[in-house]
Amino acid sequence: MRQVKGISDRIARKTVAVALAGLCALAAPVRAEDLKPETVEAFDHYVQLTEAQIDAELARHEPYLWIEGLPEDRRAEAEAQLRAGQVVIERLDTLNASDHGKPISVADGMIHHWIGTVFIPSATLAQTLALEEDYDHHQDFFRPDVMRSKILRHGGNDFTIELRLYKKKVITTVLDTEHDVHYTFVDSTHAWSRSRATRIQEVGNADEKDERLEPAGHDRGFLWRMNTYWRFEEKDGGTYVECQSVSLTRDIPTGLGWLIGPYVTSVPRESLTFTLATTRNAVLKGITTRTAE
Repeated sequence: MRQVKGISDRIARKTVAVALAGLCALAAPVRAEDLKPETVEAFDHYVQLTEAQIDAELARHEPYLWIEGLPEDRRAEAEAQLRAGQVVIERLDTLNASDHGKPISVADGMIHHWIGTVFIPSATLAQTLALEEDYDHHQDFFRPDVMRSKILRHGGNDFTIELRLYKKKVITTVLDTEHDVHYTFVDSTHAWSRSRATRIQEVGNADEKDERLEPAGHDRGFLWRMNTYWRFEEKDGGTYVECQSVSLTRDIPTGLGWLIGPYVTSVPRESLTFTLATTRNAVLKGITTRTAE
């Protein structure tokens, strides 16, 4: 009995020590990382190959949406989910065809590539795009992820916008970002757009008197690059909205996977899901409000 008790005491002390170590690590700031030129080069190469695929798909026109090219059983499942108001989402990986289809290696960074679709019943293409282009009010539609939003420049189908982004998942991060967005209207029922982040800076002590902007590319590395590729199609009594997101974050340092891992691996997926679901809800709310009036 005495031996068992001794073992139990040692286990208890070890458990407490691990818990205290975890709390200390959580309280300590995550060290800033420098975005290296080779990391940027790998991301740019990935984007170049991805955009070549997207251009080829748009040139073919059919299938226009990602879900339309899925195997029959998976497509039927996806369409049922969309009709139920859910977001259908999957991870993608652009491979290097010139290197025997191998994944693209990214030194000191991670590329996150997701695609998702949502269906907005009764919505027209015009109604959907009206919300998408209303960047001055995205802070109202997309809270808490978007804290502030503003159109800096607008000419024709081109926008330059400013967003302050917020995310909390174990770690809280606030980012000031600028994006160039271009829209292309194919016909009365089809359109697409592309957005590229031109500036991403982490905000320290956001909304406090000592608020500061960290140097771009020298911060905790939770978002270094972000491109999004949208497609819109009006059919089946509503409008389909598809978004493909390609982003770059820091790699997960050895020993901090439990702290940083959930942020850099799950936040890109969760953010895309939130954006599409919120787009659907906001457009539907606008339709309901106009109908009531």
